[in-house]
Amino acid sequence: MENSEIKDVLMRALVLDEVHVTGDGSHFQVIVVGELFATLSRVKKQQTVYAPLMEYIADNRIHALSIKTYTPEEWRRDRKLNGF
Repeated sequence: MENSEIKDVLMRALVLDEVHVTGDGSHFQVIVVGELFATLSRVKKQQTVYAPLMEYIADNRIHALSIKTYTPEEWRRDRKLNGF
């Protein structure tokens, strides 16, 4: 599976400001930014991102997935702290 495919699936399924995907074809790291994460628990944030990708996980196109979620405000702050 391509990084761009994961990005497209998430952008179509969720209301997101940004999606960044890196990976090697089966192991992926995803950073998602959206206001929808503001009121969700850590578990709900993960479940929200996993849900649109479940068919790809089930058929092993995605073997491993690391997820980081941010609100737009958290993302701006984190990028400043890390020099992005």
